[in-house]
Amino acid sequence: MHMADLGDVRLHYRIDGPEDGAPVVFANSLGTDMRLWDPILPLLPAGLRILRYDKRGHGLSTCPPAPYAMGTLVSDVERLMDMTGFADACFVGLSIGGLIAQGLAVKRLDLVRSMVLSNTSAKIGTKDMWADRIAAVETGGIEALADATMTRWFSKAFLDTPELELWRNLLVRQPDAGYAGCSAAISGSDFYATTATLRLPTLGIAGSEDGATPPDLVRETAALVPGSTFKLIRKAGHLPCVEQPQEYADILTEFLTGTGHI
Repeated sequence: MHMADLGDVRLHYRIDGPEDGAPVVFANSLGTDMRLWDPILPLLPAGLRILRYDKRGHGLSTCPPAPYAMGTLVSDVERLMDMTGFADACFVGLSIGGLIAQGLAVKRLDLVRSMVLSNTSAKIGTKDMWADRIAAVETGGIEALADATMTRWFSKAFLDTPELELWRNLLVRQPDAGYAGCSAAISGSDFYATTATLRLPTLGIAGSEDGATPPDLVRETAALVPGSTFKLIRKAGHLPCVEQPQEYADILTEFLTGTGHI
């Protein structure tokens, strides 16, 4: 485990793989930490240089007072990549991680060679929706949202498995201020115009039962980038890397190979 001291925040991060490996950066969803990617990492090709991190207010990173701005979240990973020597990387972002990917690609195309927009959009939800969630967290903690969040995150079949408790616990044990802070960042983000200016290899991934970012929304966002591709994973919700890790890893591997990253 490592901590990057960026001055205004300290980010928990981990690097796996050889120093000369093809760089891949993973940014996880709201209410999760870097463990979100554990199910797929053993299924990816050997030799990748992988950077994972807990965004501010999540996991083992520090939790500044809410609210946060999306520009701040983008700057966090920009500084982390500069510090750790990650450039010309494939950036894999899920949900809010996908928003961070879009913002970073517009700001620092030298850092992002290609991007995977997983279960995300150029704009997620409405200001009123996020204001309601922030108010609920401030009143009753993340626990107040946990059951409804599980139904958006997972397929009906997964909701009946013992593993559901792992992910519910992961959610409710994130800092309330971190969840509220990142919710505010999502609320203020609309990347439709800027993402449409991007010209880089792009893959959209959606889960057929995603109640947070439905497949058509993900497809629409990926299509903003000319030449992008789109993959739908069936029997999965908002976190297909958890429910269908082999298929997710196969799709990601195909993209890395097809774009010449490996």
